[in-house]
Amino acid sequence: MTKRLDLRVDFAFKSLFGTHGNESILAAFLNAALRFPNEKKIYKVQLLDPHFNKENQEDKRSILDVHAQLEDGSRVNIEIQLNNKHDMEKRTLYYWSKMYSSQMKEGMDYGELCKTITINIVNFRYLSHIHDYHSTFQLYEREQKLLLTDMLEIHFMELPKLLIKWRNKEVDPREDKLVRWLLLLEASEDEEITQVLEEIAMQEDQVLKKAMDEWERVSQDPEVILAYEARRKALLDEKSALKRAEKKGIIKVALGMIQKGIDEETIIELTGLTKEEIQELRRQ
Repeated sequence: MTKRLDLRVDFAFKSLFGTHGNESILAAFLNAALRFPNEKKIYKVQLLDPHFNKENQEDKRSILDVHAQLEDGSRVNIEIQLNNKHDMEKRTLYYWSKMYSSQMKEGMDYGELCKTITINIVNFRYLSHIHDYHSTFQLYEREQKLLLTDMLEIHFMELPKLLIKWRNKEVDPREDKLVRWLLLLEASEDEEITQVLEEIAMQEDQVLKKAMDEWERVSQDPEVILAYEARRKALLDEKSALKRAEKKGIIKVALGMIQKGIDEETIIELTGLTKEEIQELRRQ
């Protein structure tokens, strides 16, 4: 069997969910992710330009993974992140605001603005105080829990939390369609998940079958593979750079603790550094 692309890499994810011709796959994922009732089920989605007009230096990075419009005019952005840059909430709000404001045209009334939804799929634990893998945020009054408006909706889907529930048999992709779509992102690294999803695809889910067939096809496309490997390398380099920066920050904190005379056991506990690393810092 062909080694399939890792769908947690944003390029591969976009090749499957954000490519013209695969709108039915995206619609199926969104129906599962947004938990729409049958009367509001999505049948058609329109892929939009993932680029925003560059207005300042920050906008050079304003390229969405998957940007789409639903039948009722709602805008949706799906972002997938392998590495934790510790800025997800600010990045999310920035992209949300760009999507929301980009709807406004000359002569348009504010009442014509449509709901804007951001979905963040992350390959790391991000919301440590929340145990569920899928969290949804909206604008509420703090005391009364009264919804101000449904125009803003932000989702976080944490794959490591889902995998724990999968291994503990707390979730079932046969019963929960969101579980099956998110597990698909992990399938390249897990034969058991792949087998279960293939069974579901053959027995009951034609759109999932289409997705798996398309995933197989793009995984054999030489041009796709070339671009995918370049992007994967860039993400690995980014991860290494983030780790170096994090280690540098930890060392700076440890040096400050050493200068304040804090005992070695406490420094080890708080920084995670080894006894040998701390002793080396003392010699500097």
